[in-house]
Amino acid sequence: MTAHPQHSINVLRERLGHSIVGQQALLDRLVIALLTGGHLLVEGLPGLAKTTAVKALAAAVHASFQRIQFTPDLLPGDLTGTDVYLPAEGSMRFVPGPLFHDIVLADEINRAPAKVQSALLEAMQERQITVGGVTRTLAPLFLVMATQNPLEQSGTYPLPEAQLDRFLLHVVLDYPQADEELRILDQDLQRNATDPEPGAAPGNAPAMDAAAVLEARQAVRRIHLAPVLRHYIVELVRATRNPGAQVPRLQGMVEAGASPRAVLALAHAAQALAYLRGRDFVLPDDIIELAPDVLRHRIVLALEADLQGQSRDDLIAALLQAIPVP
Repeated sequence: MTAHPQHSINVLRERLGHSIVGQQALLDRLVIALLTGGHLLVEGLPGLAKTTAVKALAAAVHASFQRIQFTPDLLPGDLTGTDVYLPAEGSMRFVPGPLFHDIVLADEINRAPAKVQSALLEAMQERQITVGGVTRTLAPLFLVMATQNPLEQSGTYPLPEAQLDRFLLHVVLDYPQADEELRILDQDLQRNATDPEPGAAPGNAPAMDAAAVLEARQAVRRIHLAPVLRHYIVELVRATRNPGAQVPRLQGMVEAGASPRAVLALAHAAQALAYLRGRDFVLPDDIIELAPDVLRHRIVLALEADLQGQSRDDLIAALLQAIPVP
């Protein structure tokens, strides 16, 4: 008998918690992306378990998985696939690229140039790929989970705003606490002592399959979002376009605010968070908790903000404090 999706999600979260130490917010947002079908961008310095977390999620879901290492010499066809001529048959045959998988890990996505980034846009937004004039539909479960190093790192390219807007959430990681780093060390030493072959695949069976994920997505869409909270989401997103109207000191700080896509992203992510917490309705706290991750990559700061040392997170925090919570 197939387990209920809610139970499978709980098993999935528990499995991820055993694999990754000290990044609970990241793990919850990985599951939120899975439940909404949205794409996730994870930013942090090397060594903060970004790739490990995404691979752990893929291993816990019985779905096809592909990791793509983004490099400056990557070509669009390396992602989408290409038509190959077969001399023996005198015809062309399409060879699918790595994007034709359920879960795709785009590792260090900002190390590839603009041509490669643009190749992702159609797949991320339309869930389809067009090569040689033929459009092919991607799997229903398809989602991209990308990692990137901070832009001040050498050899990186800033992602286009149009592509950033396609990511449901942008999670920024910091160093773990001292006790968490000690647990990471203890866990690694224990794993090395019990696993004679480093890198061997874990023996645990997947926590859920693609069908259970799609069923859980349907359940998330049924989570109640009260009209007053819908108005709150719209007001919050609209405030990013002219923050000075809510907080006078922020006047002139923003060049471009969040798009209407941010309204949908915040609503859907809040529904998924409520589902994770065992509720069939959204609370204001769900919206407030996820607002920074939904909005930070959708705001373009003006030069004045840089001159005053004002970050996107500072701006979002100020708006959350200024706008009355229903």
